[in-house]
Amino acid sequence: YKVVDMKLLAQQRDLQAKIPDIEKCLEVVATLQARKGTGESLLADFEVSEGIYSRACIEDTDSVCLWLGANVMLEYSCEEATALLKNNLENAKASLEVLVGDLQFLRDQVTVTQVTIARIYNWDVHQRRVKQVAPTAIAAAES
Repeated sequence: YKVVDMKLLAQQRDLQAKIPDIEKCLEVVATLQARKGTGESLLADFEVSEGIYSRACIEDTDSVCLWLGANVMLEYSCEEATALLKNNLENAKASLEVLVGDLQFLRDQVTVTQVTIARIYNWDVHQRRVKQVAPTAIAAAES
């Protein structure tokens, strides 16, 4: 149970970190769409690599590039990117809900197992006491 618990907790941590990233991406795409017709440029700092950032001036654009992971980046229109990110956000939230339910079920099973082990141990102790008392009672009855 502990191995499964640790695996589920790791998945929960990953999803909890992923959801704010997706929400931030949705916010950026919405900002780009809002500034699309104004002719206003957007000054943005973005992460190139871990700990390395670059500053960019973003003019009117009809597309965005989304980092999909596994060294894959694809260019989408703003509408497609919004739809994809919303879908990913819904899936991540649904997965998190299922994961929380699985964790609760697992914890309930651990509790049931611990209670069962305690009951078996107590039954064994009771049986040993009965066996010790029985010969003593027989010896007392004979005398």
